[in-house]
Amino acid sequence: MRIGKLFAAAKARRNGETGGAENAGDQPTATGGASRLPDDHTISFGIVTPGSASRGGPRVPPPPGTPPPSAPRASHAAADGEAADGTGAATAGRSTDETAKGRTPAGGTGRRRKSRPQRARWLRRPWVDYPRAGKRGVRRWIPSWRLSLGLFLFVFGTLSGVVGYAYSQTEIPEDLNDFATQQDNVYYWADGTEMGRTGQINRQATALDRVPEDVRWAVLAAENASFYSDSGVSPTGMFRAVTRMVTGGETQGGSTITQQYVKNAYLNQRQDLSRKITEMFIAIKLDNKLSKDEILEGYLNTSWFGRGTYGIQRASYAYYRKDVSELTVSEGAFLATLLKGAGMYDPHISDANRRRAVERWNWVLDRMVEIGKLSRDERKAITEFPEPRKQPQPAGLDGQTGYLVETARAYVAAHTDIEPADFDLGGYQIRTTFEKPKVEALAAAVKKVRGGLKPDQREADKQLRIGAATVATDGRIVALYGGPDYVKQGFNDANASNVPAGTSFAPFVYAAGLQQGVLKERGAARSTVTPATVYDGDDKVAVRTPEGPYWDRSGKIVRARNDGEKSWGKISLHQAVVNSVNTPIMQLGMDVGLDRVRSTAVATGMLPSSFGEQVPALSLGTAKPSAIRMASAYGTFAARGQHTEPYSVTRLTRNGDAVDLSMPTGKQVLRPEVAEAVDGALKDSVRSGAASAAGVVGAGAAGKAGTAQDDTAAWFVGYRDTLVTSVAVSRLDPKTHELQPLDGMGGDPTPKTGNGYPLRIWTDYLRAAR
Repeated sequence: MRIGKLFAAAKARRNGETGGAENAGDQPTATGGASRLPDDHTISFGIVTPGSASRGGPRVPPPPGTPPPSAPRASHAAADGEAADGTGAATAGRSTDETAKGRTPAGGTGRRRKSRPQRARWLRRPWVDYPRAGKRGVRRWIPSWRLSLGLFLFVFGTLSGVVGYAYSQTEIPEDLNDFATQQDNVYYWADGTEMGRTGQINRQATALDRVPEDVRWAVLAAENASFYSDSGVSPTGMFRAVTRMVTGGETQGGSTITQQYVKNAYLNQRQDLSRKITEMFIAIKLDNKLSKDEILEGYLNTSWFGRGTYGIQRASYAYYRKDVSELTVSEGAFLATLLKGAGMYDPHISDANRRRAVERWNWVLDRMVEIGKLSRDERKAITEFPEPRKQPQPAGLDGQTGYLVETARAYVAAHTDIEPADFDLGGYQIRTTFEKPKVEALAAAVKKVRGGLKPDQREADKQLRIGAATVATDGRIVALYGGPDYVKQGFNDANASNVPAGTSFAPFVYAAGLQQGVLKERGAARSTVTPATVYDGDDKVAVRTPEGPYWDRSGKIVRARNDGEKSWGKISLHQAVVNSVNTPIMQLGMDVGLDRVRSTAVATGMLPSSFGEQVPALSLGTAKPSAIRMASAYGTFAARGQHTEPYSVTRLTRNGDAVDLSMPTGKQVLRPEVAEAVDGALKDSVRSGAASAAGVVGAGAAGKAGTAQDDTAAWFVGYRDTLVTSVAVSRLDPKTHELQPLDGMGGDPTPKTGNGYPLRIWTDYLRAAR
């Protein structure tokens, strides 16, 4: 029964929620219009709770959406706990759930809603009153001051936010543009004149304090007179430039020097709004980060001045052939005009350019007077336009210059800590040891010999390779000949290590014997030899060891051979060197020990990598030194046994600042008396021996000719005073890279005709280079 009653009560509640009229009278109601259940239970939100019949029984809340019935004012008192006709007790017993859920009790009307406060009249007006209500005619379309002010504040706030955000997000790039930092490397002759440049950018940076103050102010007067007081940007200039861009007019810079430096060093040369805005933000930040002098220095070193030059240092040379520190205020004013557009103001391009240049030059000087950086008296004294010189031809790498630059570059790489990538960025000044007159004289001597050959007619004259070098006894490489033209043949024959020294190696065997003695019996003490020590000079004498004859790998006894198969009988070591007798020298090398001969040659200047197998032929010149190394090693004999490694660079700077460069120092590698003995033999060879043809260069000359055993190479190495010159001649097969015999050169069918060419070059060169 209880379950049935519960279903009936739920049904009654559903009928009440639908508001059906037919169900409204089916249930008894209590006071205030609330439905009464037939049992003393109450259903609230689907929950059945027991009620009390003695207190009037449970009440059913009104259906949702049903407005609460009106109640007499007394019900308010009942709601506060006062009994009125028995309703107070009923009210007091109402469920707290009903009150918590916002239901209105059956015995009253609930709390009265507070009236909503009235808004001010102006707040009830629409924010955007446009077209204006209540206005007629033109006034209807004129915005009110409120609308105008609001629109201005909105636009201003939005722009401020966007600009602030963009400024905060713009950073100064950590790295400069490669274009802004790359410079050329400049190589100088020994006398300080320019020899050549490498690098795609003709730029040399310079410190600001090397730029005369008048020249600095000429630039500032022309470009940005307020530079030292502005914030890095020009608002009016920027507005003018942006307006031109937006309207499609002629592009204008509208930039301060700081902005121009930012464009040169960090950005690009594009003229668009995005780049301009970025330029402005970076310029402001850079102005706060760097000093004005640092910015001005960067600007002067990255600006374009025409004639292929970047930076005021290179411009000074390109227009006036002088260092920037030597510029006058008049010349500085002209260079300042070029910043407006070098193609329009270089006087040597056209007459119109010259008129424009003179006009703007006068304007720059007058502007300097106006800003107080040039007195009127000084200005009156400047009346003549500083005519720039014609554009110089760039110092290229053709002819011998490329070989010289390559040699100096290799020396820098080997004797500094500079990484190749850093060196390629440029900015270095390399003072070399090369003397231009001697380089030209050596090239002329080689050209003269080449002129007598006919490679287009004779096979023996083709693929001729000539390498030559002059090295002073203190190690300076004074001159070299690397090939006919560096542009045509990049391989440097003066530094080649593929040509055997031949019999020009004999003085080193002689020096080793005098320095270290000989060992003719195994286990015995080494014995001393002197220039007068006698050896067998006959042709085809068997080479001996302490144990007996020396056998080669094919099982044959090795025999030395003299030129022309001549036998000299018993001959002193001194005369063997003077007359270029091979058999005594070859046997001497075996007696000294080939390892000791090799170490002596290395000590005097040859490279260990020049040597091959230690076989008897080593004494007759199987080593393959370069012309530079051969000249350096012979210099040890001329310097009384002191050797200094060859070098080609005396000073290295970067943008005017010295760079650490290790320089060689002389070492005593031979006893003075040993070096003097070798020197005496070489001088006698020129005076009356095998090299007597070299005597035409004058008294005091010393030297030795040399030929390879298979006639694939010919040398002459000699010196006069402190300069040693070596010349090597060979022929190289371009396909196999193997040396070819020199027989038949110049059309002479006799054997070893190529031997005379090195001596001819040497003598012609020394006579011209006096």
